[in-house]
Amino acid sequence: MLINIILLVLGFIILIKGADIFVDGASGIAENFKVSKMLIGLTIVAFGTSAPEFAVSVKSIISNNGDIVLGNVIGSNIINILLILGMSSLIHPLNVKNATVKKELPITLLLTTLFAVLLSDSLFDKGLVNTFTRGDGITVLLFFMVFIYYLISMARNKIDDDSNNEKLPLLKAIIFSIVGIVGIVLGSNFVVDSASKIATILGVSERMIALTIIALGTSLPELVTSLTATRKGEYDIAIGNVVGSNIFNIGMVIGLPITIFGGIGKIAFSYIDLIVMIISAVLLFMFSFNDYKITKKEGIVFLLLFIVYYSYVIFG
Repeated sequence: MLINIILLVLGFIILIKGADIFVDGASGIAENFKVSKMLIGLTIVAFGTSAPEFAVSVKSIISNNGDIVLGNVIGSNIINILLILGMSSLIHPLNVKNATVKKELPITLLLTTLFAVLLSDSLFDKGLVNTFTRGDGITVLLFFMVFIYYLISMARNKIDDDSNNEKLPLLKAIIFSIVGIVGIVLGSNFVVDSASKIATILGVSERMIALTIIALGTSLPELVTSLTATRKGEYDIAIGNVVGSNIFNIGMVIGLPITIFGGIGKIAFSYIDLIVMIISAVLLFMFSFNDYKITKKEGIVFLLLFIVYYSYVIFG
């Protein structure tokens, strides 16, 4: 028990420090290549912090635990918006660029809705059982490829280097990014594994462990990275991390393993989960479209919805 507590604390220390280094490295890469920090947030940061979800997904598919894959992705996407952006906006209102509102957020909303529809076979035919087939996986993967094409076209547009900050040398920025993401993944693994063992020792049910520790644990990299980025004033990285992670979760974390290993049959989930996932994406778009920022009041709305939803999940 004591060892697990020590590892839990150590995991948080590694996680927080790793995120701090990672944000500096990612920001340095953007400045060296003169590309927007939103692009870095949507790619390096988002894909890197989604590594735990992808690892859990592949392992679960191979082990025929399809519900864990879906629950992890649905839960992570809800947490990314409601909890992570909610907490980040309390630190400082998050400015959202015009291009993000008109391009990245509609893509997020479209892919989220598509994912929910593909999971809802019984809504369209009462005789069908809800499944997620290889064809569904290929569909979301193809949409993800369209997103990748958009990122490539976005990368071609250089930006003026108007930053007054001292620029990190490129090699140092890359090393910072690699060391930071290793620290994030390693730290999150320590936290999830230690917390799971502590919960087991205390007699907490496996259901409760899955609903809390696994879902929240795999989102720790996004949470700490976005909070750190917001504290450093890197709002594009904070938002790009969440938006990119949500798209990556559906397109790659679900799409790629399902395409390779096959579909998931007889899905056990609540439509409330899908509704909240869509509502989260809609609110993010609406709040951002309203005044091109996510204010503290809107962050509180996110957090209240998160509390209500998780209260339903745990006690309902």
